Amino acid sequence: MPESLQQFFEARPQSVRKAREFATRALDGWGLTSRTEDIRLCVSELATNAVLHGTTRGRGFLVRLDIDDNCVRLEVHDSRRQQPVVREPAITDISGRGLTLVAALSDEWGVSDRTPLGKIIWSCFKTAGDAAHPISPSGPDRDDSPVEVR
Repeated sequence: MPESLQQFFEARPQSVRKAREFATRALDGWGLTSRTEDIRLCVSELATNAVLHGTTRGRGFLVRLDIDDNCVRLEVHDSRRQQPVVREPAITDISGRGLTLVAALSDEWGVSDRTPLGKIIWSCFKTAGDAAHPISPSGPDRDDSPVEVR
């Protein structure tokens, strides 16, 4: 049976760590034993992009995780429609590898528009059914209704 968890974060650098902690609690609560580090790293990269490039002043971002018998879907919702670009940084560049990492670690990823504003960057991770009997983690908002990304 599919389950979803989501949490809203302020667009601050400290929120990247909090988003990663949220994902860790969710994955642990679901009993996920594979792909955890891949998912955590992608949460970090996408949350960092949301803070640096995806939010307009006064708005934050949302991290959502969905799990079913075969896959974990990670979504990061932000408030800008500007599409991300996969870069090929020079070996001396200290940034610009986030989406390349997401593409390499996930089984599939993409971007879709978000109504009424913004975009959703998503990635999917096949789990080979190792979380077939999820345990509901406590804490984060489990409401599946639309969330305003402020």
